[in-house]
Amino acid sequence: MLGDCGMKEWERRALRKNSVTILQDLVVDDLLIQCLQQDGILTENMAETIMAKPTSQGKSRHLLFLLPKRGPQAFSSFCAALTATEQQHLCRLLMDFTEKDKSFSEPSLSFPTQECVIPAKRARTHGSMEMCLDADSPVTTAVLPCTPDFYQSHRSQAYPMRSCPRGLALVLSNMRFDSANNELDVRRGGEVDEETLRRLFMELDFTVSLHKDLTAEAMRRCLEQFAQQREHAQYDCTIVCLLSHGVEGSVYGTDGQLLELDWVFEVFDNARCPLLQNKPKMFFIQACRGEEMDNGVDQLDGQERTQSPGCEQGDAGREGERDDKQREENDRERLRVKLPQRSDMICGFATLKGTAAMRNTKKGSWFIQELNSAIRQRANNTHLADILVQVNSRIKSREGYAPGSAHHRCKEMSEFTSSLCKDLYFFPKYYPNN
Repeated sequence: MLGDCGMKEWERRALRKNSVTILQDLVVDDLLIQCLQQDGILTENMAETIMAKPTSQGKSRHLLFLLPKRGPQAFSSFCAALTATEQQHLCRLLMDFTEKDKSFSEPSLSFPTQECVIPAKRARTHGSMEMCLDADSPVTTAVLPCTPDFYQSHRSQAYPMRSCPRGLALVLSNMRFDSANNELDVRRGGEVDEETLRRLFMELDFTVSLHKDLTAEAMRRCLEQFAQQREHAQYDCTIVCLLSHGVEGSVYGTDGQLLELDWVFEVFDNARCPLLQNKPKMFFIQACRGEEMDNGVDQLDGQERTQSPGCEQGDAGREGERDDKQREENDRERLRVKLPQRSDMICGFATLKGTAAMRNTKKGSWFIQELNSAIRQRANNTHLADILVQVNSRIKSREGYAPGSAHHRCKEMSEFTSSLCKDLYFFPKYYPNN
């Protein structure tokens, strides 16, 4: 029984007055629900009803609807669950509100600072495995807006970024793999990465599509269909994220088959995806990279840009031999020839070649955590290449702890490659009239 006394009035007000922020930021995952069930706040039927909601906000809204009716301990249990799931910023928001709203002398809550104990997993030997580690998670803050002055002073050297929405974003996330592939473990924590990226790109004004647990062939079809969407013609850029197990140069489908990253980049090159010519194409790969050396399509892009015929070679010694009309036709042809097969691409990898990527089973991967934090803090005045340098620096300073594995204490470094020819600024929340 929950007792006769319900949630205190100032606790109800804290939930009600902060509901907009909570609905926007709250991640309702299995761990949070389990914490509330263990405290007797939610029944099994309530938990199933919440998790059956198709959207993140739907889950959050139904939970907030139930909490005020679940007794005097519901508020404190919810705050403890927020801390256990590394959502301390929401806990602090609620606690600060109650302290300002009403002064009371109840004992302060003692919140856990360590992750709850999870069953020890077998040592990983397969090169594609991400390590599941304990690590600190950055606090999520709103994306900072770009100022008009910054836009005016930087737009000339940057890619155009005026469309609303900015572009289309595709997230392919594989968490659960066929039982026959017993070396491909469930990617616990992957659902946090999905939600983190979805929220981030929506705040940057992208239209986001999320597809989960696809075979390699289904991933190919999804990528091809996405690349051919006619909406690309109206927008200024695009984003593709692949979250899965992987080896060098490839990621796994749920059927254990590999999808080659070189093929992925080819789908979006200037020949096969003309609607995105001269527009920035961003790729973020959260996967291990195996043991083999990567020939890297991005490196080939760089060589083509420097070794392919340029304006100087194309123009030399020919202008006196043709009339103006012929010259214009040849100029147009040279423009077509000098456009590289692959250009205007930037790809962020979670890890260096030959190393494992780190993923926390509750907080998500190191790379996605730091990418999210850095973009939110710096997208208003920093181009993406510099942001990825900062991401690498942050990851480099982190250390994980994976008891019972061959990597008892772990470090990581991310990497990015680029064939961008301008600065890539998101110019968040700024939409010029011209």
